[in-house]
Amino acid sequence: MNQRIFGDAFRQEFEELLAWRRDVRHFRTDPVPAELVEHLLDLTSLSPSVGNAQPWRFVSVDAPERRAAIVANFQGANEAALSNYEGERAELYARLKLAGLREAPRHLAIFCDETTPQGAGLGRLTMPETLRYSTVLAIHTLWLAARAHGLGLGWVSIIDPAAATETLDVPKGWSFVAYLCLGYPAEDHVEPELQRRGWQARESACRQVLQR
Repeated sequence: MNQRIFGDAFRQEFEELLAWRRDVRHFRTDPVPAELVEHLLDLTSLSPSVGNAQPWRFVSVDAPERRAAIVANFQGANEAALSNYEGERAELYARLKLAGLREAPRHLAIFCDETTPQGAGLGRLTMPETLRYSTVLAIHTLWLAARAHGLGLGWVSIIDPAAATETLDVPKGWSFVAYLCLGYPAEDHVEPELQRRGWQARESACRQVLQR
């Protein structure tokens, strides 16, 4: 029986990778080599998925008119989100940079194929939402792989998913999960930007284990 053992040096670097993974919103405009993006997506395919369904579907958004529609989508959603805050909180929100849509050289929309025959339904008949959970795991794998190659990833969650789905004209049965910006970060920080900007401090240990 073969067993792969990872040494102390690797484990230390892996812990550093987790710490330095950031939600990037400030990008350089340098292009990302296509072969590197393909390699990252190959690594993403190693992600775990329920029943080995591999339900994630990646859409490279390259057409200027589609990108412009996504930017407009974000702007509308961002204005609506701002209206939920008042006073100093609203002022702080208005100053935050919440997306790198204009600068990032690569845009990727991530969908979950809810109708995939892959896996023959194994493990998801009682919890069909595990298909989307599997897709999120793939995004996390991509995030870490990108950071390991010196790239930054930004998740644009301030967006209308139904409008984004219509803009991208994807097959029926695909549900929108994420819109990602990919590129070289303008600067590196181990501290989250929202913490640096005074929005929300990161908890040192945000976990709770219930004993039953």
